[in-house]
Amino acid sequence: MLNIVWLSAVAGWLPLVQQGDKDKSTLEEITPETVSKAADTVVGSLDHIWSNILAHTPYMIASVMVLLFTGVIVFVMRHFGRHFFRRTTSRKSLQDLLTRLLTIATWVLGLLFAAMVLIPGLTPAKMLGALGLFSVAVGFAFKDIFENFFAGILILWHFPFEEGDVIECEDIVGRVESVEVRNTAIRRVTGELVIVPNLFLFKNPCHILTNRVKRRVSITTGIAYSEDIDTAVDVIQKAVSTCKTVRDDERVQVFPEGFGDSSIDIEVTWWTGSIPYAIRESKGEVVTAIKKALDRAGIEIPFPHRTLTFRDTVKIEHRKVDSDKGA
Repeated sequence: MLNIVWLSAVAGWLPLVQQGDKDKSTLEEITPETVSKAADTVVGSLDHIWSNILAHTPYMIASVMVLLFTGVIVFVMRHFGRHFFRRTTSRKSLQDLLTRLLTIATWVLGLLFAAMVLIPGLTPAKMLGALGLFSVAVGFAFKDIFENFFAGILILWHFPFEEGDVIECEDIVGRVESVEVRNTAIRRVTGELVIVPNLFLFKNPCHILTNRVKRRVSITTGIAYSEDIDTAVDVIQKAVSTCKTVRDDERVQVFPEGFGDSSIDIEVTWWTGSIPYAIRESKGEVVTAIKKALDRAGIEIPFPHRTLTFRDTVKIEHRKVDSDKGA
């Protein structure tokens, strides 16, 4: 009887002992490595990385040499390219554009060749495919920059204006100091320097004020209704023709323009220099000459007159003021 009880007890504890041994082995399996083993693993990984770097050192040196050689080629091409393009075209902006495009093309080829040297398995086909995907991604990310870039190339290529020209675009009026691939530097007539994106100049109407050496200027003057128009026109014509800032290769035009509120309006048109200062100087001289000539001829330049009309008769009474009260 005791044997039976003992065997049953042993049979009941045996699964528990086996379960305990299994849990112990599981804990041993998930127990983390010691610090020394982890350090050995990290050192082994670093050794593997360092060995790979040492193995690729010749390729890295060769790619760096390719880049240095490309830089030397770019320097030489930039120096001799300017002299060559000076012989082909007299426009400085076109010379700079061609030099920049040649420089960019050389750097792109140099970088592609350096990448193929650095990565031996990289073929030109794979490189061009990766470059295409990269260019698409960069194009979407930097859309405005590339728009300004291509607008700058078109401006430099077609040459609507050159450095030193005075232009007017929207509310910007000034002299062009430099035309870059991405933007243009304009010095306002008031002295401020404005950096304008080329896309702005490309999309909006741009007036080249100094495209020619001369510009036409018009002002309007007036004479009283009581004056003789033909005499006034002749006096103004002679006065404007004697001004130093008025060009003699173009005819001075003086025409009665219309009926003003207080005068007969006369339009005076002449040609002078194209820069803003020349226009302002010429206007000042012409206005002064017209005023003096009309004064000498006794022709009135009227002030504004107002005529008041009353519906009913206005009675005017004369009152005698007592001298004692007035004092």
